[in-house]
Amino acid sequence: MNILGINYIYHDSTACIVRDGELTVAIEEERLTRKKHTSEFPEQAIARCLEIAGLAPKEINHIAISYQPGLDRLRKFTYGLGLGRRIWPFFQTDVVRPRLRKNVLTRWLNATFGANEVPEVHFVPHHVAHVVGSFFVSPYDSAALLSVDGWGEWATTLKGVGRGTTYQILGQDYFPLSLGVVYEAATEFCGFRSNYDEGKTMGLAPLGDPDTFGEIVEKIFWINDDMSVGVDLSYFDYPYYQPLCGKKFFETFGEPRQKSKTAAFEQHHLDVAAAFQKQLEECLLKMARLLRERTGEEYLVFAGGVSLNSVANGRLVRESGFRDVYVMPAAGDNGTAIGAAYFVYNGVLGQPRTYVHDDPYVGTEHGNAEIQRVLEEFKIQHHHVPDDALERVTADLLHRGNIIGWFQGRMEIGPRALGNRSILADPTLPEMKDRINAQVKHREAFRPFAPSCPIEDTPRYFEQEVADPFMLKVCTVREEQRAVIPAVTHVDGTARLQTVHRETNPRYHRLLNEFERLSGVPVLLNTSLNVMGEPIVESPADAVRLFFTTGLDYLVLGNYVIGKIPGELGGPERSSAAPTNQASTGASPGPAAQGGVAGTVTE
Repeated sequence: MNILGINYIYHDSTACIVRDGELTVAIEEERLTRKKHTSEFPEQAIARCLEIAGLAPKEINHIAISYQPGLDRLRKFTYGLGLGRRIWPFFQTDVVRPRLRKNVLTRWLNATFGANEVPEVHFVPHHVAHVVGSFFVSPYDSAALLSVDGWGEWATTLKGVGRGTTYQILGQDYFPLSLGVVYEAATEFCGFRSNYDEGKTMGLAPLGDPDTFGEIVEKIFWINDDMSVGVDLSYFDYPYYQPLCGKKFFETFGEPRQKSKTAAFEQHHLDVAAAFQKQLEECLLKMARLLRERTGEEYLVFAGGVSLNSVANGRLVRESGFRDVYVMPAAGDNGTAIGAAYFVYNGVLGQPRTYVHDDPYVGTEHGNAEIQRVLEEFKIQHHHVPDDALERVTADLLHRGNIIGWFQGRMEIGPRALGNRSILADPTLPEMKDRINAQVKHREAFRPFAPSCPIEDTPRYFEQEVADPFMLKVCTVREEQRAVIPAVTHVDGTARLQTVHRETNPRYHRLLNEFERLSGVPVLLNTSLNVMGEPIVESPADAVRLFFTTGLDYLVLGNYVIGKIPGELGGPERSSAAPTNQASTGASPGPAAQGGVAGTVTE
């Protein structure tokens, strides 16, 4: 049985194939089109998924779409009218848009299958695809369910319980009562792009004082004792694609920051980020605790765009009363393609649950033969390093203070690079955070980087009692280790940890062990192999282009290593790893221009 899962209605268009209950492949359209967070119909992702799965379109038995266009249409229409003139334009637009988007699907179906041979198409409600689908691929037989985002159809949250292949909805909230939209407004106020840059607001929050506006923000949005969301709508405007912050918002908090990378942050911007982040955490904690009391479940499955707030997730793990929280690696709209497919497989077709989504490496893969072909086509001098030396050579380059692009195996699904499409660096060098932000990622200086650590070594460095293979639960760095790994310790002493498991990524696990052998520290700085505003690289060609336009020192593509100085494979001693003023354009070779250990490889 082959199921094609598709998400494309709002953003992060994605396709996947579930074959006999196994997730064979999942790919985000943005990786192929290079348009970040695209909402275009994922034709390229579908074609690539079919190719990787070895399937012809006629072999697809079911298609699952993570949206139900006609869901409660009359009730939604009446509800929207009742909200008044200020919010009705949003509903009017949001009713029409999905219908037009459904026409895109219909045209693709007819062109691909023919009008009389279309497989059965299932439209799965957005939040059901989010969290019930996540539950079906979680490691839990039963769990409380929580989905929170901006909106889908018109719901903004779903609270429920899942057991086996069944689920029960205990409550939902509806637009404009949305935690996600409120947080988008704070994101917009801080000069970032709403429904896009909420991670920046989360990273900015520790620089502010949450108490400055704390009492005000507590009265702007909250959770009632019945788990429902409350919002003071007088602070917001809701026309589609227009500012979310209303006049009262600006009167209360001051002038917003200009939407410019170079615009200065005033103290009130930092304090707004801090207050809205803290209140979001408190709201999620209250909902989770009430769910724990009402369901009696020991585990929580959390999904939706708000579940990408890894700071809040860390508090849910520590303070909600649940033993652990499962957040799938693509917990935003991209993951609804997977969730919809599994909802059909387990929930609609009644198949038993046999798959746990604990391996994020389900995307495309480019072998050494293809990599070599690309390097020769681009006339790039390269070194081939055999399997038994690759991790040792790369660890040596990292220990010498180089910044490495690391391109290995199958691409990750989701917004986090997890050791296959990553930029890696030595976290013990204090200047490394500023150097990568300025010279490689070209992003705001305040933004932190994540640590990767083998699961077995985690307790030595982090106050974390559960696994976090998807980098979605912020934890505290042990106080005595903060000076040891300063480049991955945020200003508040926390880190967005990735626990690395030998079973799912043996090569990355070996690299961490090799780096510990040289440095004494089994931790690496890990960030996604991209620059700000671009998707994570998908192909060797993407990676090569990124390498030569940023301050990366080396690029490790499969078993091939390339540097910016022909014939060299090495780097400076650690004392020479200070940042330079030239590398921000990518034109300077930076620290890779010195030294060499070329004797460890073959041409």
